[in-house]
Amino acid sequence: MRIAVLGLGFMGSTHIQALQSIPGVTLAAVFSRDQKKLSGDLSAVQGNIGGPGGVYDFSKLRCCSEIEEIIDDASIDAVDICLPTDLHAAVAKEALEAGKDVLLEKPMALDAASARRLVAQAAAHGRILMTAHVLRFMPPYRALIDNLADGRLGSVRHATFRRRCAAPAWSGWLADPKHSGGGAFDLLIHDVDMALRLFGPPAFVSAFGYEDLPRGIDVISGQLHYPGQGTAIIAGGWHHPKSYPFSMEYTVVADRGTLEYSSQGREPTLYADGAASPLPLDTADGYRAELAYFVECCQKRARPTLCPPEDSAAAVALMQLLLDARNRNGERIPCNL
Repeated sequence: MRIAVLGLGFMGSTHIQALQSIPGVTLAAVFSRDQKKLSGDLSAVQGNIGGPGGVYDFSKLRCCSEIEEIIDDASIDAVDICLPTDLHAAVAKEALEAGKDVLLEKPMALDAASARRLVAQAAAHGRILMTAHVLRFMPPYRALIDNLADGRLGSVRHATFRRRCAAPAWSGWLADPKHSGGGAFDLLIHDVDMALRLFGPPAFVSAFGYEDLPRGIDVISGQLHYPGQGTAIIAGGWHHPKSYPFSMEYTVVADRGTLEYSSQGREPTLYADGAASPLPLDTADGYRAELAYFVECCQKRARPTLCPPEDSAAAVALMQLLLDARNRNGERIPCNL
């Protein structure tokens, strides 16, 4: 299977590294308008987790400075789109129409209507479309999904998901909401998707927060209300440039136990019956696991049930609704995804 990676920033670099170890995959082409990156030198690439990018041998690849060169290449089976978010929908549409399968970095699009159109376009052209919601493949969150799936802990009564980092100093487009959707949208789409995966759509949402992008602040505390069941809180965002450390965490309270994890030193643990029990974890790297799963779906022509595109479109709609609720300063509004 021949794959092209479009965009050689932090996510593009991360995906290229993961693709190296997936059997049956050939990295056939890359796209960037940065000639240094096209040479294979991604050492200056930075992100909010991990170290800088590496240096790769791109001498056997098709290195393109125009996206259409890849879209029009019939030898390429799939594209992995790691471009700024405002380009996701248009480029994915072109690729689907050209008969290519598409892996699309999160968020799927900047608005729900565009995301839903992509889902319909993939179905119409018979192509595989998957958004790279890597949380679904990361061991601490896989453990959370698995421990809630069998129902032995009973109903979930309260959940908190937090994700915070410094405002990005490594990529200008992220700081522009016209390109990224803003910090809360770009960052917390992960946790919105996880809440939808675990609990489904809420009946109502409400939110508080604050945005001052020139100072690098974009924070939200959103509440997903499930009447008769409980509430899920999604909180975090950008906390000033450069110095603030990245962290992600969850606390999920069910009838018969509490599940908790923090990237700042607390491994996934079940607290139940007076004991603290570490959760068994898969050792797979989340990025490699999501890419390997996408490849498997393409090879088998199978719908990506672990990360269906309909869920990704719903996450965009719900994140938009939470930002609208933030503007209403706590007003509870209906959720009709």
